[in-house]
Amino acid sequence: MQTAYFIQQLESQADAFEALIASMPPEMLRWKPDAESWSVTETVGHLLYEERNDFPARIRVLLSGSGERFAPINPAGAVQEERFNERDLTTLLTPFLRERQESVGWLRGLDSVNWDVIYPHPPLEGIRAGDFLVSWVAHDLLHLRQLIELKWAWGQTQLDGYDVRYAGEW
Repeated sequence: MQTAYFIQQLESQADAFEALIASMPPEMLRWKPDAESWSVTETVGHLLYEERNDFPARIRVLLSGSGERFAPINPAGAVQEERFNERDLTTLLTPFLRERQESVGWLRGLDSVNWDVIYPHPPLEGIRAGDFLVSWVAHDLLHLRQLIELKWAWGQTQLDGYDVRYAGEW
């Protein structure tokens, strides 16, 4: 596995989140296209939760060789429990970016890593440390896509009768 590539992606994707969100109007940050969707603010809160409780924490447990069980997490439930949509975006984005920078620094400081170490406990039995690393990168991409789709949906509400057909297929 090309770990340097994946670590670089984690770093650059944090920059992509920051740049994408910076271009959004304030009234869009808590907006949702429907009741089931997350807002931009909720998505960033979820990313912060994941950065603190999921991918890096689970990789640390695996690489420690302790064989311990992962701490339970509830990423989707935390969005409501932590009331992310009621919080100021900067109180979520700034710590996310800081935590991501620390995660990237930690990953870059690792040497002689066995990315094939396997988690021995159900229901994630058999997943490897490397699987968590590449899934972390993929998770970012899913949420970048989510934010772009939110930006598209918001833009549709702002058309004032104009038509985007000429842009191409969405």
